[in-house]
Amino acid sequence: MLLGFRMDEKQCCVKLSVHPSRGLVDEKFLVLVQKVPPGLQVTLHALHRCEDGHSWDAFGHYTADATGTVNVAEDPSLGGTYSGVEQMGLLWSLRPVPGTNAKLRMRKMNVQTPMEVTVSVYQGHQTEGFVDQVPLATVVVERWYMAPGVCRIPITEGGLIATLFLPSGPGPFPGILDLLGGSGRLMEYRAALLASHGFASLAIDYMTPKITLETGKMVDNQYFETAYTVLQQHPQILSSRIAIVGLSFGTGLTLKLAAYSEVIKPRCAVCVSGTHIQPMSVNTLTCLVLVRSELNDHLQHYFIRNNLVLPIPTDPTLKIDVGRIQCPLLLVVGEDDQNCAAQESAVDMKEMMERAGNGHLLTVLSYPNTGHLIEPPYTSHTRQISVLVSAVVALWGGETVAHSRAQEDAWKKILVFLRENLFGGSTDSHLNL
Repeated sequence: MLLGFRMDEKQCCVKLSVHPSRGLVDEKFLVLVQKVPPGLQVTLHALHRCEDGHSWDAFGHYTADATGTVNVAEDPSLGGTYSGVEQMGLLWSLRPVPGTNAKLRMRKMNVQTPMEVTVSVYQGHQTEGFVDQVPLATVVVERWYMAPGVCRIPITEGGLIATLFLPSGPGPFPGILDLLGGSGRLMEYRAALLASHGFASLAIDYMTPKITLETGKMVDNQYFETAYTVLQQHPQILSSRIAIVGLSFGTGLTLKLAAYSEVIKPRCAVCVSGTHIQPMSVNTLTCLVLVRSELNDHLQHYFIRNNLVLPIPTDPTLKIDVGRIQCPLLLVVGEDDQNCAAQESAVDMKEMMERAGNGHLLTVLSYPNTGHLIEPPYTSHTRQISVLVSAVVALWGGETVAHSRAQEDAWKKILVFLRENLFGGSTDSHLNL
């Protein structure tokens, strides 16, 4: 190891490469550092500036091998925001830049532009002050939610606030009704990524339609049935091969629609980090956040919503009757989910479905040390976030490494589940940009 070694301009130019430099967000990349002195200590650093203006970074410490090379897919990080052999550590360990608000969630708002990540290599094992140093080499990486040829179509008919993503090609395609959590806005990133894998996907905003803004009440089943009908009637979508995919608050809606709707008859359903306890209204959710913050003074106003539904009620009127569901159902559960009693709910749903004779339709993926927001692979882990006012912090749980492993595994299995039930088991080739 060369201690105190400093490179100068006369030495060979350091080569930093990332392959592919343009790809889908769920696609792995390979980071290589070449042409440095053998044994040199270097720091690989990733920097991303979100559309909201906040910056996120991650870094790992490496030592060049005898050939003057660092291969992130083979060589261990000796420290930093991740350690060990972690090919995608520069992405999944991204966190708000130190000194800024640490209680943020990273989400892509405009899926028509890439997530840009600046990957740099610095001499020595650095831990801070990256903006004040000159890197040995830098590469800008583009991470896309929309593959080439995916078509984005805003939908407003029937009072919907929605966006349809059609895969490349003539179709017809199986369809997906994408119900993300109660973020209070139209979120398109998961629907765009699902379309990049061959599924026509409709992202809908169900928290801020006109009726909700005027009355403060959630939209009823008709709003979702309208969205489902849009998918069914689209000439490029297979009307009998439509699934629902829910996350968080969207899970309860997915279960409710699959169990009770006379219009929505999904071919299958995927529920991530949710519960079958009867969905709460927008106003109720807001009140619960405030009440819980007052109860948790000893936790510095931490809000742990899973406690609000525990123990799981025995009164059947307080639960969605999942025994009525007649399609394959995949539950994805984080065992350290602090925002939703997902694990306890999954156990109860399994018992309910077995008693009803439809237990064979249920598959449960349960992940230890995993929190609430189980997103597509390599998305940064959000353990806590400021809600309503900065004094109230919602805990979502999970340990970063375990949570990141779960996101990668769950996404692969979600795609397999959807392909088996919507395509009949065929697989789509991985799409590169």
